[in-house]
Amino acid sequence: MQDVYVIGADTVEFGRLPQESIKDLAQRTARSCLQDANIHKDQIQALWFANSLWGFQGGQDSIRGQVAFRSMGIEGIPISNVENACASASTAFHHAWLAVASGLHDITMAVGAEKLYGANRMATFVGFLGCIDIENCLENVRSQSDFALTDADRETIAAFRQRYPVRQSGKGKSKGKGSGIRRTIQGLRDAATVGVNLGEKLGYRTVYELQKYSSGDHSPFMDIYGFNARQHMQRWGTTVEQLAAAASKSHFNGTLNPNAQYRFEVSVDEVLHDRIISFPLTRSMCAPIGDGAASAILCSEETVRRLGLQKQAVRIRASILGSGREHPPGSDLPDIGERLGKLAYEAAGVGPEDISFAEVHDATTFGEIVQAENLGFCRPGEGGVIAEAGETALSGRIPLNPSGGLT
Repeated sequence: MQDVYVIGADTVEFGRLPQESIKDLAQRTARSCLQDANIHKDQIQALWFANSLWGFQGGQDSIRGQVAFRSMGIEGIPISNVENACASASTAFHHAWLAVASGLHDITMAVGAEKLYGANRMATFVGFLGCIDIENCLENVRSQSDFALTDADRETIAAFRQRYPVRQSGKGKSKGKGSGIRRTIQGLRDAATVGVNLGEKLGYRTVYELQKYSSGDHSPFMDIYGFNARQHMQRWGTTVEQLAAAASKSHFNGTLNPNAQYRFEVSVDEVLHDRIISFPLTRSMCAPIGDGAASAILCSEETVRRLGLQKQAVRIRASILGSGREHPPGSDLPDIGERLGKLAYEAAGVGPEDISFAEVHDATTFGEIVQAENLGFCRPGEGGVIAEAGETALSGRIPLNPSGGLT
C-alpha cells in the first residue's frame, strides 16, 4: 500500500437551504474542492458519492452520484454510491483512499451531500428508521424510547426538571388562531402521508404501534443516544451538568466556524434549562436537522510531486473502516470507536498522547463524551469529567470538535 494525500477539501455552509437541491449542493462543494486542489475535473479518475436519504425523500435511488454530477461534466469515470447512515461520508472517503493506496488510481474524490429540511418535517424523522434494523424497528424503538425508562429514571428526570425548569424563550409561539389551525391541518396531512408511505412498507399494524412510541419531533437515534447516556450515568456517575459543559463548548466553537449551522453561544445554564428531547439529552445537546455537503480530493505521493502540490498536501496516516458488533446486555466488549481507534493508532504508528485535537461524531453531546473515552483521551467513565474541567475546550489538553461538531 502506498501513501495517500489529501490535496483539496471543502465544506459548504450548513443550514436550511430550500433553494438548493442535492445536485446543487454536491456540485457546489465539488467545484470548490477542485479549485482548492488546483486541478481540473477531468483529472478525477474515480468518485465516491455519499448520501442516505435522497431515495426515501426524493425518490432518487440507485444512481445518485451519476445523476448528481453529470450536468457538471463529471461522467464516464467509475462513480460509486455509498449509503451507510452516519458513516456514509467517511465510508466514501475510505474507499477513495483505498483506491489510491492500492495503486488502482492516482487521483480520486469523495463527496457527501444531504438535505434533511423539507415541507414534511415528520417524514424527515421517519426516514431515519431506515438507518436501523427496519424489520425489527418496532421492538428497537419500543425498548429504547421513553417507555423504557425505569422508575429510578423517572425520579431522576423529575428532580432534574425541578432544578432546571424549562425556560420559555418566546420562540415558536402561535401567531394567531388561524396560524394554529393551519399548522394542525398541515400536521394531520403530514402524518397521513407518512403513515401511508410507511404502512405500505412495514404494515399498518406496525405503523399504528410505532406512533405510540414516537413524538414525531426527533429521530429514533435520539432515543438510542438517550438510553445509552442513562446507562453511562448509572455506571460511571456521569452528570447532566457534564454533558451540558460539552454542549456549551461545542456551541462556542461553532461561533468561530463560518460554515457551522448554528453560530451563537449557548451557556451551560441555557443547555440545562432547554427542553428535554430524550433524557438526559436536552435540545441543545442534539444535532439539528440541516442541509449541507462536503468533499475531498485524494492522490498518490508521486502525483503530489508531479503537480507541485507539496505545500498543501496532507498525508493520511490511517483510514480504518469497520462495523458494529452485537453487544449482549452486561457485555464488556469494546465499543466500535475503541476497537477501530486502536487499529487506527496502530496503522498510524501513534497513540492518544500524540493527538493534538480530534473531530469525533457527536449526533448528541453524549457521543463526544463516549468517544473521548473510546479513543483513549481519558480513562473509561471520565469523558464527562474532562469536559467539565475544560480539557476538551480549544485551550484545553485535547480540544474536541473545534469546528463545533454537529450540535
